[in-house]
Amino acid sequence: MPGIDGLDHDIAGLQRLLTVVWKDLANPSITRFERREAINQMKLCSAQLRRALDAAEAERIRKREARKQLEGTTFAASASNYGPRARTQAPPVHL
Repeated sequence: MPGIDGLDHDIAGLQRLLTVVWKDLANPSITRFERREAINQMKLCSAQLRRALDAAEAERIRKREARKQLEGTTFAASASNYGPRARTQAPPVHL
């Protein structure tokens, strides 16, 4: 699976391609066959775009969960060095 930057690049390219196809469809001089081909290309491109968007979202979620897990593990490991009381009692105040 490509990295998130590759997915973002693919998504941008697919969006540009869809924009071009929409502009082609607006051209009144295209033939019925060209219109049908443009619509077929839009369907394929839309399906690829949906898969790329889903993959990018899954990758972002996976990275977020990994970061949360790493931060939670790091905090738990550092808090355990102080013992159970250190987490529940306020630090002593010296006057």
